[in-house]
Amino acid sequence: MDGHRSEPAAARLREAARALLSVLEPEQLSELRAGPARLDAPELREWTYLPGPRPGLPTEGLGSRQREAVDALLAAAHSAPGAELARGAIEVERHRRATVGATGADRYWVRLLGDPEGDAPWGWRMNGHHLAVHVLITAAGIRVTPHFIGAEPARITDGPQAGRRLLGPEEDLARDLVTDLDVDRRARAVFAAAPPDDILTRADPFVDPDQLPGGLPYGDMTPGQQRVLERLVRRYLDRAPAEYAQECWSELVAHGLDALSFAWAGGRAPGDRHYYCVRAPDLLIEYDNTQDDGNHAHSVWRHARHDWGTDLLRAHYADQHG
Repeated sequence: MDGHRSEPAAARLREAARALLSVLEPEQLSELRAGPARLDAPELREWTYLPGPRPGLPTEGLGSRQREAVDALLAAAHSAPGAELARGAIEVERHRRATVGATGADRYWVRLLGDPEGDAPWGWRMNGHHLAVHVLITAAGIRVTPHFIGAEPARITDGPQAGRRLLGPEEDLARDLVTDLDVDRRARAVFAAAPPDDILTRADPFVDPDQLPGGLPYGDMTPGQQRVLERLVRRYLDRAPAEYAQECWSELVAHGLDALSFAWAGGRAPGDRHYYCVRAPDLLIEYDNTQDDGNHAHSVWRHARHDWGTDLLRAHYADQHG
């Protein structure tokens, strides 16, 4: 978790946003603030983890102080391990570009929504190839989903980062679980011999966990298998600041961990193309490592009620308008 910082995440985010605003030029501020006035506008649910431009302030033209401010804002939206993952997605993308001879700076876009001053809801997002971070803050709390991290390659085989597997723990915990299942349990967990080519939800603006395969329920696992599944879920939740990660975990426990289920497709040996998902009534986790012959990984954490801060915004607008 995030025990190395006791200051609430909302306060850290506000300070980081202020710091970024203080180092930008007027034209950059205009780009940064691209977006509608209402934070529940449908267009703000449009997102992608593919290459290509987005609305917002492009990072490739930033000076060193400005980039440091963006990095600090990104870190403030995560726990220490989560910030390492987000930075890692950018570092692996640099490696990918270098291997194909692409030149130029990092291509990500930062978008400020609302005003970090005052009590009104506000948020920000940072998007680019294999990185999608969405943050919403109100007086009632913070939300950080959809949260997407990808790695191409999933395992770096050359250069100074050789051997690096950015999403290694996400892959290994799931493989440990499916490998430990007996024949009967595995038959329930594995829904296809060939994995899908990508996460099944792609960039859907709304998600329903029921669109994913049901798989093997938590309650039908052995105690050891249940502990591995718990560790896998916590690995995703712990990308977030400690207080929000704990809120999500406590909600799962309160509703009963028996609502969790795990499904797998593809091979089980390291290097095999594969996919898995974890679902509960509100939780959705997906991971695939199928493209580039099983060396190109995607991972996403979503919350059916919390995505885009929907629950917090609904409560805020209901309070404001009676």
